[in-house]
Amino acid sequence: MQARDILGLLAGTAAVAMAASATAQSDAKARVDSAKAAGIVGEQADGFLGFVTPSADPALKAAVAQINAGRAELYRQAAARNGVSPEAAGAAAFETVVKAKLQPGEYYRPAGGGWVRK
Repeated sequence: MQARDILGLLAGTAAVAMAASATAQSDAKARVDSAKAAGIVGEQADGFLGFVTPSADPALKAAVAQINAGRAELYRQAAARNGVSPEAAGAAAFETVVKAKLQPGEYYRPAGGGWVRK
């Protein structure tokens, strides 16, 4: 196999992996959005998702973990760019972005408080 054939194979494999990842992210987002609308999952002041009510659904737990992992990476990157801690970046994201996107009826948990319905 020549070098260009190997590069083509690697590029094709990477494209398939990225497409699968995008689909998984889309599926996770849809599952979480549905759970947020149902009052099962809510947004927390630390910038992460949390369970308003316990859930035994392993697919929902996996979706929440996947989205939280993605957020954690974004918060680490933002923290490094801005010279703050990832925790501060997550809290700032909650206050400036996440809180504004809450839909009526969805839940959020402010710092030091219990779950509140918007």
